[in-house]
Order: sequence, then C-alpha cells, then structure tokens
Amino acid sequence: MIDEARARGEIAVIGLGRSGMAAARLLAREGARVYASDAGQGDAVSRAAAELMAEGIAADGGVHDMARIRAAALVVVSPGVPPEALPLATAREAGVPVVGEMEVALHALRGVPYIAVTGTNGKSTVTALIAHLLTALGYDAVAGGNIGRALSDVALQGERPQWIALEVSSFQLHDTPSIAPTVGVLTNLSPDHLDRYPSVEAYYADKALLYRNATAWSRWVVNADDQTALDLALQHPGTRSAFSRRDEHAAAHYEAARDALILFDRPLLARGLLPLLGWHNVDNVLAALLAVMVADASHQTDAARAALARAVQSFVGLPHRLEVVSDSGGVRWINDSKATNVSSAKVAIEAMTQPTIVLLGGKHKGEPYTALLEPLRAHAKLVLAYGEAESLIVADLEGHVPLERCGSSFEEVMQRARAAATPGDAVLLAPACSSFDMFTNYEARGMAFRLLARQGA
Repeated sequence: MIDEARARGEIAVIGLGRSGMAAARLLAREGARVYASDAGQGDAVSRAAAELMAEGIAADGGVHDMARIRAAALVVVSPGVPPEALPLATAREAGVPVVGEMEVALHALRGVPYIAVTGTNGKSTVTALIAHLLTALGYDAVAGGNIGRALSDVALQGERPQWIALEVSSFQLHDTPSIAPTVGVLTNLSPDHLDRYPSVEAYYADKALLYRNATAWSRWVVNADDQTALDLALQHPGTRSAFSRRDEHAAAHYEAARDALILFDRPLLARGLLPLLGWHNVDNVLAALLAVMVADASHQTDAARAALARAVQSFVGLPHRLEVVSDSGGVRWINDSKATNVSSAKVAIEAMTQPTIVLLGGKHKGEPYTALLEPLRAHAKLVLAYGEAESLIVADLEGHVPLERCGSSFEEVMQRARAAATPGDAVLLAPACSSFDMFTNYEARGMAFRLLARQGA
C-alpha cells in the first residue's frame, strides 16, 4: 500500500506530534512527496511545521488544506487524532485510504521480527519487559509504538534493531492493516475508551484486529484467566500459548505450592523475587516471559532461562505505573497515573497492602465506578473525588465507602490527602479517568503528583 501510494501521488500526514513528525520524515526519506498538517493553534504545532518545511517537507500548522488531503494518494494519521476528525472524514468521503503511523513504520521495518502487545491493561509494562528480556538475551531490542517512542522514529535510526517489542492500542490496530507479529500478546479485555467508541463491542472489535492477518503459523499469547480475551483468541488460526495465575496447566503459570512462576513445567523464579508491586504484575511477568520464550526455540534453553530470570529481577517498573515516588514520615505515595480506566484503577487498589487514601478523578470515560466498590471497601481509608468526574464518582460510591469531594484543584486534592494520611498509610493516585480536564496527558498528571508528594517529604 505504501509503495503504491508513493508512486501515485502525495501522501498526507495528519497530526504533528511525535508520531506524525516521525512518519512525515520517514516517508520523505523513502522518496515520497509529503504534505503534513495539524489544526492545533499552539506554538508547538507552529514549530513542528516550521521544522518540516526547513527539511523540504510541505507542512501547515493551525490549518488543514482540505483540497490537498482530498487529492492525496494516502492519508497517514497520528494515533492521537480522533477518527471523526474533519480531515479524516474528508479523506474517506473522497475515497482516500487512511492508515496509521505504525503502518508506515512496519513497511519500512519489513523483515524485523516483532512481538506486538495489546489489551486493556498491562500492555506498557509487558512491552517494556519484553524489550528488557530480549536485551538480556543479547539482542539489540527496542520498545516502541504506543509505549511512547513512535515506531517511525525507530525506523529512522541508522541500524535496524534485531527485535522490536511493540505496544499497540486499539486505535493503532484499527489503522494498521498489515500487522502480522512474530508473536502477538493479548493481556486482557475490559471496557475502555467508551468516550471514543459507541459500544464495548466496537472497542473489542478493534482489539480483535491484532489477529487480522492470522495464519496457521501465527503464534499468540493469551490470558487464560480472562474468558473474553480467551474466546477472542480462539476464533483465529495459529498456535496459542496461555499464561495464568490460576490454571496450572497453562504454559506459563503461578504455582501457589512453590510460590513460583512456572514456565513450560519448570520453575523459573520465586514470586518474592519480582520487583513489581501487585498480583497483576505476576500476570504481566508471565505474559512477557512466555512471549519471549515462544518467539524462538533458543529462548527456552537452560542458559536462556537463567538469563531471563535474572533480567526479570533487574527490571525497573515504568513511571506512572504503581511508582513509589515518596516514602517519608511513614506515608508511602504511589503514582499510578496510567490507571486511566476503571479496570486498571481496580488492579492498582487491589495491590495495596496498607490503609490507602485513593485519589479518583479526571475526565470521565464512560464507565461506572461501582466496579471499584469491593477493592475500595477492602483497602481504602478514604476516597478523594475530584475533577470533571467528581459528581459521577460521588453518585456511584457515596454511602458505600468513606468519600470526600475535592473540587478541581489538584494541589488542593494533594493537600487534603496529606492532611488525612497518618504513618502506616499509603496515598494512591489511581484516577480511573483520563487526565484531560486538568493535564495534557497522564504523564503530566503523574509528574504533578510526584512533585507535590515530594514537596512535603
């Protein structure tokens, strides 16, 4: 598709964030005529457009040239651009095919093996850990995609990596028709992004696109404890390998009797050696180990198993994912800003082992908060509801758990948390919402939490 579009005419890139910039540069490097644009009005967009123009790439900041988009041979969209955006609608009305930035990158990286990871929760940790494990086995391996580094940026580097660990969101799957991973991983499935999808079924349908090019030779890793994910995987051809915390027949599982992680019927390491908080991270480690081991038979030798066990123990968790940012005065402050949906917030709350003040709030994503009642009853000393979703959180939780309203100032939320915390407590940011009412992204929210937590240390 990319080669054909390049031969037929101009390729339009929509969005001048990191992914869009990298895609425009990659296409230009490969000989395509490129027009890139972003309707954003900020200085960052203006600077990005100016950078591309200085490199000889046509670009507009603050406006889209709809006639040019309508006449394009192909439109490439950055992952942050909503599907209903006017330039995309214009392209589709004109019969112009629309693909994502990842499609461009995979075309440029043809022949490089990759492990693609999707799911509702855990995919960033699993992706980063897969890259860490592959590196420990001696490969030049990188993590990219939805994890933060655009895959097109990886493709722009001088030397191609030997392996790629690729995090893929539902939006990226929707627009990446050629995806055909060496190993595909589905961590789990639960409702999410209902602010952008008309239904749970539509969201799951995009997740199912991981399997769009499945063959009898495909290799899949799936969560045996998640029936929805398992049912989806069973609908497609290929070899399935399961991980489980409960089923000791799964290829990768946790065995309570030995308190150990078992891979292919042999203990790999004790659970107590895992550096990550929470039972959900047992799932994440099992998924990553299994994906790496099924990727190549040489990854299952005794030497490889020993290297993988050591690598798990040296893995440093990702920022904003159950990240302990301060531990002073007997109070532990834990940043899980990446918990942008109810199911991931539930996992974070369940990981707590001490009385916890839980910060819930942000921009509502369409899910009820009642699913948090059981873990909150078990672990929460107090719930602080804030932001645009405050009233909805209160409506779902008030009268069932200790709860206070905290308004729309994040600084005031943190001040109230500090006042309520006593030695032996934890303060957990697990918002169950997106950040866009107060912050540009979950990273900015997590950094604010980290800074304010440490200010009082």
